[in-house]
Amino acid sequence: MEKVDLSDAFDSFDEPWSPRLAGELNGQAVKLAKADGEFVWHQHDDADELFLVVSGQLRIELREESDVVLRESEFVIVPRGVEHRPVADEGADILLFEPSGTQNTGNVDDELTAEVERIE
Repeated sequence: MEKVDLSDAFDSFDEPWSPRLAGELNGQAVKLAKADGEFVWHQHDDADELFLVVSGQLRIELREESDVVLRESEFVIVPRGVEHRPVADEGADILLFEPSGTQNTGNVDDELTAEVERIE
C-alpha cells in the first residue's frame, strides 16, 4: 500500500491537461490533472468518467444538457457516450476516476491527447 498526498502530487507537475496516474484499483485509474482553459470536445463510448475538483473551479460543458459547474470538493460523473468539454477559466486541480487505459481525449485524437505518466 502506498499513501498519496494530493498536495505533493499536484506540486510534482505543471503541464495542464496532462493527466498523471496516482493509483489503480479493480481495473480503475485514479488520475490527477491540472486544468487550464478549454479542453477538447469528446466522449468516452465505453466508460463513465468522474471529475472531482480538488481546488479551483471546473465547468463541464455538455452539448445535450446544461453545463455543470464544479467547485472545490464537488464531483460529477459523466456517463459513457455523453459528449463533454471540461473548461477551467482560472485553472483547477482535478481528480479523475475512470477505467485504466482510458484515453484522456476519448474518441478524439488531438494535440491534447496525452500518455498518462505515473506520479513518482
